[in-house]
Amino acid sequence: METPVTILNVSGPYREPREPAFSYDYSIQRPNWPTPQGVRIKISIADELEYLKGKVLGVSGGSPGQQLLVTRMLSRRIADRKFQIAGEEGMFSERRDVMIGPFTGDLGHLFARLEIWMNEARSVIREEIREKVGL
Repeated sequence: METPVTILNVSGPYREPREPAFSYDYSIQRPNWPTPQGVRIKISIADELEYLKGKVLGVSGGSPGQQLLVTRMLSRRIADRKFQIAGEEGMFSERRDVMIGPFTGDLGHLFARLEIWMNEARSVIREEIREKVGL
């Protein structure tokens, strides 16, 4: 049985320079690992972030500052959920740095699980946007 992963730190979002994606860097540790390992999770702006923002939540408009806050909130929630899905898929079973790309192409089969979560969390996310951003 695998020991649980502890998230020590999360940083981001970062804009990926050569692709339309944001990324978050997670520092993770297991009790039996001597040092923490890094996990980079990329969020496709068009295929994941805009899908959640536009098609699932129907969020649009707002000032540039409000749009920035919404993008930051949604991209972090997507990254956290992708981290959970990757853990369930056993992608952190070996002690090494891992990069989880957008759930398109080779990882496209995982998008269905992300989409289910998006629809289940819709009302909670809308309420959080209403409270924190005012949209």
